[in-house]
Amino acid sequence: MKSTLSQIEPYVTRDGSTIRELMHPNVQGNVAQSLAEAEVPVGVETMLHRHLESEELYFITQGIGQMTLADDVFEVVVGDTICIRPGTAHRIQNTGNETLKILCCCSPAYSHDDTVLLEDQA
Repeated sequence: MKSTLSQIEPYVTRDGSTIRELMHPNVQGNVAQSLAEAEVPVGVETMLHRHLESEELYFITQGIGQMTLADDVFEVVVGDTICIRPGTAHRIQNTGNETLKILCCCSPAYSHDDTVLLEDQA
C-alpha cells in the first residue's frame, strides 16, 4: 500500500484541525491504525476533546505549540512525540509564527464517532 501526500484532499476534523489522512482503513484498506498530517494555523487552538477508544501519538514536524493533556500544559517543538491515551482530554495551540504540523497516528483508526468534544475547562 502507498499513498502520496500531494494527492490527498484535506478535511476538517471534529476538533477543528485540518488533516490529510496519509493511511486509513476506509481509504487504503490497512487494518488497525491511521496516520494523518494535521495542520494548525498560527494563533489557532483545537477544541478540547477526547477519544473513547483511540490512542493517539502526535509527532511535531514543524512549528511550536502548547499542548494540553488532561491537567498538564506544556510546550511542544519539532521532534517531540506525545502519547494521548484513550479518554484523555487534550488540545493543541499553535504559539509560533508558522503553521504547526503534526503527524498523528491513531489506533484504532481515527473516527469522528470516537471524538467527544468537551466544554472549555480553562
